[in-house]
Amino acid sequence: MVMRKIGLIGGMSFESSLVYYRMVNEAVRERLGGLHSAEVLLHSVDFQSIVDLQKAGRWDEAASRLAAVARGLEAAGADCVLICTNTMHLIADKVQAAIDIPLLNIIDETAHRLKAGGSRKPLLLATRYTMEHGFYAERMRSHGIDIMVPDADGRALTHNVIFDELCAGKVLRSSRRALIDLIDKAEVQGADAVILGCTEICLTLDPRALPLPGFDSTAIHADAAVAFALGRQDFCRAA
Repeated sequence: MVMRKIGLIGGMSFESSLVYYRMVNEAVRERLGGLHSAEVLLHSVDFQSIVDLQKAGRWDEAASRLAAVARGLEAAGADCVLICTNTMHLIADKVQAAIDIPLLNIIDETAHRLKAGGSRKPLLLATRYTMEHGFYAERMRSHGIDIMVPDADGRALTHNVIFDELCAGKVLRSSRRALIDLIDKAEVQGADAVILGCTEICLTLDPRALPLPGFDSTAIHADAAVAFALGRQDFCRAA
């Protein structure tokens, strides 16, 4: 068989990019056997430069930066592109518009998995950009899913755990407990699942061991990449 090449825009942070690389290759080996591994092209950016743009609200500049990376991956032979972070899907449509190959959208893929699991009111744990800027909730609504987010204190806590700890390679038991407390609170408020909506959260939360059914966006996105590489046809360019 001819395997399609997966283009990864990584480094945001490199902690989660490592997880993507491992998951993609493990899935290919599991499905094809032997010593098979994925055809992967990875461009890892300097995350600090992206964080600086996020903090300054310079999203158009960030979009131009990632679009250039995506064009480079396409020119190098990638058959699809993944932005290996939920937050930067705020500008995913602009990146898709810059290339002629599919961009596999992490929000769409997560929505498909939620619907298959029967969830319609999940709690989203993510960066404050993802929880507050509206792009994530709007795209989920287009799939018939209404997300919940923690209150202001819970959003601040989650954001700080991601940036101050997980992106720096720190996994603290106290922070894991605090995140689980947020899930417990959301369950009382009517949440029927929880989205690990930052690609680093899987470093501290096991989606199989939570008070609510867990949907790990990193694993879902990586699985979508493997499905595409091995022949899945139903991918469309983002609107």
